[in-house]
Amino acid sequence: MTLTALTDSPALDAPTALAPSPARPVRAGSARPALAVHDLAIRYGAREVLRHVDLEVAPGEVVGLIGESGSGKTSLARSVLGLVPTAAGTVHVDGREVSRYSRAQWRAFRRAGHAQYVFQDPLSSLDGRFTARASVLEGARQAFPAAQAAEHAERALRTVGLDPSLWASRPAQLSGGQRQRVAIARALAVDPALLVCDEPVSALDASSRIEVVRTLGAVARAGTGILLISHDLSSLGAIADRVLVLHEGGIVEAGTAAEVLGAPQHPYTRRLIAAIPTLDRPPAPTAPALHPSLDTSH
Repeated sequence: MTLTALTDSPALDAPTALAPSPARPVRAGSARPALAVHDLAIRYGAREVLRHVDLEVAPGEVVGLIGESGSGKTSLARSVLGLVPTAAGTVHVDGREVSRYSRAQWRAFRRAGHAQYVFQDPLSSLDGRFTARASVLEGARQAFPAAQAAEHAERALRTVGLDPSLWASRPAQLSGGQRQRVAIARALAVDPALLVCDEPVSALDASSRIEVVRTLGAVARAGTGILLISHDLSSLGAIADRVLVLHEGGIVEAGTAAEVLGAPQHPYTRRLIAAIPTLDRPPAPTAPALHPSLDTSH
């Protein structure tokens, strides 16, 4: 993926509504997946959080991941960047087998920017002392020489549609949607093959959600693979090519976004979708309970 491809694409429309995801071609010339997970297991002590998980994200593809709190979504996402150790299985990012990396190898991998993580709350990843431009520039300097870093940073800020008049603003001066776009720009500034997004719109209002979702759609169209954890069904329906359903540590259903969200087959998926509100549908009052501790915000 090149940021030039992104900045040459049509400008993001003004936020009005989310349309279903169009088909996207795989990045030309790239035969290897952005992410390939095989037979993954994660344990915390004696407790097995994930088992026998397989998934793949192609370049330019958005794969959504849904499930109730405690299903293992965030553990899976964090394992891709070495933030959670794996107990078994393999993880390949952009063709690199990373699941057995040492701490030093993980540090080098993150600095090189092969994969980037976008958090739910951008304030947790943005330094409040830095302007938007300075924050993105700091990220670019991890992967590029100083002479090139400024160009990559400014290109990334243009990519996410942040008005240049806001580049000198600090996080506290920006809206939630603008802060999240800065966080995405910081991730893009190192030209990653994979973007892992953990509930990137859950803390935003409807208008800001649409801005961020459209930004992610533009990123995917340019060739970056995206693993998107979200309980926002409108967002998933708008940009996800495929959706996986995680339940009690395993994937119980997988298919296109239209198949899983529109005509779910597994009983758990049907109950989960009925329990999660969308922008235009409140929670179903008669939806069967999933679990006493269900919290669809994670």
